[in-house]
Amino acid sequence: MNAGTDTKHRILSTARELFHNRSYADVGIKEICSAARVQKGSFYHFFPSKRDLAMAVIDDMAEDWAHGFVAEAFDRNLPPVERLDYMVDAAYYWQKAAHDIEGRMPGCLFGNLALEVSTRDEVLRAKLNAVFDKASSRFEQTLEEAVESGAIAPLDTQATAQAMLAYLEGVILLAKTRNDPDVVLRLGPAIKTLRIERRTPN
Repeated sequence: MNAGTDTKHRILSTARELFHNRSYADVGIKEICSAARVQKGSFYHFFPSKRDLAMAVIDDMAEDWAHGFVAEAFDRNLPPVERLDYMVDAAYYWQKAAHDIEGRMPGCLFGNLALEVSTRDEVLRAKLNAVFDKASSRFEQTLEEAVESGAIAPLDTQATAQAMLAYLEGVILLAKTRNDPDVVLRLGPAIKTLRIERRTPN
């Protein structure tokens, strides 16, 4: 890793940690530069603005998710319904690990940012919406396979996938509010009971 790449990586990883553990609004460029041990000039060389940095943080986290526990949870070698269980377990262990280290739950970075910026920054809102759409598509593909295999009865896979994602995000938010990762473990399995029937034309 060359010096420029290392500097950019330090800025990105520092901002990701600060945004996740605190908030986007609460963390300033000066603090990020200080924690990352870089000059402001270096910051602006890589990121024209704090918003640009936030966009890069979202991409970085989404990439980690896509090739990390989300990829493992939605492994197509697993039976479709088992993937839902795996996803809930992964969310639980991810939050529990953070809680064990920090003494508090960080919640979901995407959910945290969505709550904070969606009504104030259209660019970041659209970026987060794209992340949620991609996550929802994982659930939708799983549901389609489950219907095709006869594991579950036919349903509106797109709407149910969105409901499942919303439910999981809501459970994580509730667990964060209570600072108790066990909430995910207790309530998460109910995600498999969600179903939205296909609407028939009048």
